[in-house]
Amino acid sequence: MRWMTAMQFPNERELKSLRERYPAGTLIRLIHMNDPFAPVPSGTIGEVTMVDDAGNLHMRWQNGRSLSLIKGVDDFTVIPDRNGGSGK
Repeated sequence: MRWMTAMQFPNERELKSLRERYPAGTLIRLIHMNDPFAPVPSGTIGEVTMVDDAGNLHMRWQNGRSLSLIKGVDDFTVIPDRNGGSGK
């Protein structure tokens, strides 16, 4: 469960990789959020606003929510833009 997961902070190389892979503006479709209390519904689309120093993807969801995603804990997919990019 999200709230019971031991915190493992990414190193600088991993952070750089996350920020390159999920820049602000990247569109994401949620498959499943591992949050037992108030998850964003599966299938919801959101936009990455930033990747913080802990490696969390801060989101602006279409339903108005703003819960972050945790790579490796939550399941999601990037929606490619029409040019085959990352949705930005």
